[in-house]
Amino acid sequence: MNNTTNLQSEEAVKKLKELVKEIDTCLFCTNLGSDGATTRPMSVQDVDDQGNLWFFSDIHSDKNHEIQGDKKVQLFFSHPGKSSYMVVNGEAEIITDHHKIDELWSPLVKTWFKEGKDDPNISILKVKPTGAYYWDTTGNKMINFFKMVASVATGTTLVNAKEGSITV
Repeated sequence: MNNTTNLQSEEAVKKLKELVKEIDTCLFCTNLGSDGATTRPMSVQDVDDQGNLWFFSDIHSDKNHEIQGDKKVQLFFSHPGKSSYMVVNGEAEIITDHHKIDELWSPLVKTWFKEGKDDPNISILKVKPTGAYYWDTTGNKMINFFKMVASVATGTTLVNAKEGSITV
């Protein structure tokens, strides 16, 4: 049974939003062309209707510096408890627009920007996906474990898993 579902346009953005909302934090990778890509956890602030992912970042951070040298990034999302995973390849852009900062701002962001929305070190990263791939298993982990055991015993596939590309 083939559970590959490649998504495009509105369906793709809907799936992207669903998985990001469910998982929220990703491993944000820069410096992809070097021998040692740099990776750090980052929380997504929003996924817009075009599928762009938005993050807050310090304007002087290593990540911003690396993006200035190479805008290609990779984002890894993982929710092992729900067996949901996604990798997003994209291009990052550094933005300092105060209207966008206002739009995305939440009180938690002040943890990193002590002066609030007017902090001179605040920037936003917009990641435009160039491609993505997801793996998503419905149901909880324990039930899926028993389904896998039953699948082995019966020679059937009982786990409802989907995977596919996301093209926005």
